[in-house]
Amino acid sequence: MKYVVILGDGMADYPIPQLNNKTPLQFAHKPHIDYLAQHGEAGLVQTIPEGIPPGSDTANLSVMGYNPRIYYTGRSPLEAVSMGIELSESDVAIRCNLVTLSDEENYADKTMLDYSADEISSEEARVLIAEVNRHFKTASFSYYPGVSYRHCLIWDKGPINLNLVPPHDILDRKISEYLPKGEHNQLLLEMMTESNKFLQEHPVNKERVKRGLRPANSIWLWGEGKKPALTSFYDKYRLCGSVVSAVDLIKGIGICAGLRSIEVEGATGNISTNFRGKAEAVLKELAAGQDFVYLHIEAPDECGHRAEIENKVKAIELIDEQVVATLREGMEKYPDYKLLLLPDHPTPISLRTHTSEPVPFVIYQKSSPRESGLTGYDEAQAQETGLFIQDGYTLMDYFLKPIKNID
Repeated sequence: MKYVVILGDGMADYPIPQLNNKTPLQFAHKPHIDYLAQHGEAGLVQTIPEGIPPGSDTANLSVMGYNPRIYYTGRSPLEAVSMGIELSESDVAIRCNLVTLSDEENYADKTMLDYSADEISSEEARVLIAEVNRHFKTASFSYYPGVSYRHCLIWDKGPINLNLVPPHDILDRKISEYLPKGEHNQLLLEMMTESNKFLQEHPVNKERVKRGLRPANSIWLWGEGKKPALTSFYDKYRLCGSVVSAVDLIKGIGICAGLRSIEVEGATGNISTNFRGKAEAVLKELAAGQDFVYLHIEAPDECGHRAEIENKVKAIELIDEQVVATLREGMEKYPDYKLLLLPDHPTPISLRTHTSEPVPFVIYQKSSPRESGLTGYDEAQAQETGLFIQDGYTLMDYFLKPIKNID
């Protein structure tokens, strides 16, 4: 048996007036995904535990079978692991975004215009983070470059519980009430404020402005935590597995779980990602003997944060056409396989941030197709089935168990 999880980050949404009051999942043309729902088992799953902020970190931990209340130690340490950073027991990892702030003179008066600086390229970002590190590196602080706008600060013997705010949660808002506060946070605030002074004058940013792109004119620090310790996926489920993602966070969760992390050329974490190449990477891993592959696709989430309605629909349609279709065709050679498709959390266009509502999932098994009575896969039809998994981390157990033939 081969098992594949297809995680469309942030696919779930609310009805949108511009889409005839349909959600992007309802509006998108996705015949291959709809086939899974028509001949599989659909329902809702609560991936975000009550009282925990809705993030891709906790949600993907849940989907991968790990209870966030037990295993979650912060977002940035997971990303640091993916970046190859060796964390000591005393290290605190902090996510460092390159963002675009408005141009008011006083830092606190500025507005968060873009949490990704127009999805700055990794090459440009690497130059800017090197400059940030040159300014701020000490025995306690070191900055490391990641992918696009996503980077990492390591604070030796740093504190935790800093209550830092994700920049994608405060788009188009004045940053004054969301800045780091308190004694320990003063050092972080000073670095953020100072970074704005030299980054906005950096040649990389001046060139970006000439090209009509937003400058990465400040760092933004958030998502602190310490080195995680996950039980290995193999020890939990006796399956050898891999993870395919363009996002350091998901790679880090996979690596901490003992999964093999696969790099895909052209995988960007946005709408321009190599959808087909990621599906082909899954097939290659299965052919090499892996039992399980966790395929993560960031594009719908990015479109939700950026309020790009057409692109969110397009991302879902590309997942259908270039991922699901490619996987089903390529896996037909196996006697049996199971697919699990779902978002990790909703990222509603109207809010431009994550929410905690249950998300729709569908499980399809080649050898046990069934007539579900559904016409397709979306939030409303999944709810109508009445199947609800309250503890998201148990969905993996549900997915991996044998399906009983209902005929």
